[in-house]
Amino acid sequence: MSKPVLLISDLHLSPADPATAEAFGRFLAGTARDARALYILGDLFDVWIGDDQLNDPFYAELAARLRALAASGVPVSFMAGNRDFLCGARFAREAGLTLIADPTPIAPFGTPVLLAHGDAYCTDDADYQRFRRIVRSPLVQWLWRRLPYRWRNREAAKLREKSTAMNQRKTADIMDVNRNAIEAAMRNAKVATLIHGHTHRPARHVEAAGVRWVLADWHAGSGGYLSLDERGVSMYALDGTPFPFAR
Repeated sequence: MSKPVLLISDLHLSPADPATAEAFGRFLAGTARDARALYILGDLFDVWIGDDQLNDPFYAELAARLRALAASGVPVSFMAGNRDFLCGARFAREAGLTLIADPTPIAPFGTPVLLAHGDAYCTDDADYQRFRRIVRSPLVQWLWRRLPYRWRNREAAKLREKSTAMNQRKTADIMDVNRNAIEAAMRNAKVATLIHGHTHRPARHVEAAGVRWVLADWHAGSGGYLSLDERGVSMYALDGTPFPFAR
């Protein structure tokens, strides 16, 4: 049997959660070493205000661990999420990985699969989609990167607090993906399988266009990963225990 392709997302790594950073390190040094490839589908970091964040030893160490996995022969691909869309060329170079677009189709075992972070499909949340369009603007990002690091760090903290407060006033349905958006994406990409993160609601959904897998988020050392091989798709907790909906 061929080695599997592994997929993870929503680790939200930060110095405030050392247990998850340690779990990620163990995953990279253990389970991931036996993979054909590793795909990270966004929100690897809780916040990313620019590649000069790598000057912080915490983030430099995480990049070094990713680079070590790539050097062992496991290609690593990274798709930006809503928390770390500013990860750029320096991050890719120091982490030894490849930046990929959102969404991206792959077909490692012959059957096409669409990968996405997932936030673009939350179309019922009009306020978020408006904010997303603004912060993803090349001009806005160019200006942001030229502001002092300390100022960016302070403003990013304010934005996270504001986002948390706004999300508490939104219904769960609004913050979830829109089924019509999902089905349109799958049909446009001509795939019967879509894998995404973002919502922190790990599950296997049967849609009109095919099957949608939602990746598990990581927190306080717990989390999970999805495994894709020639037999299909399955999902596991970090200790290797299958999720109840594993297939």
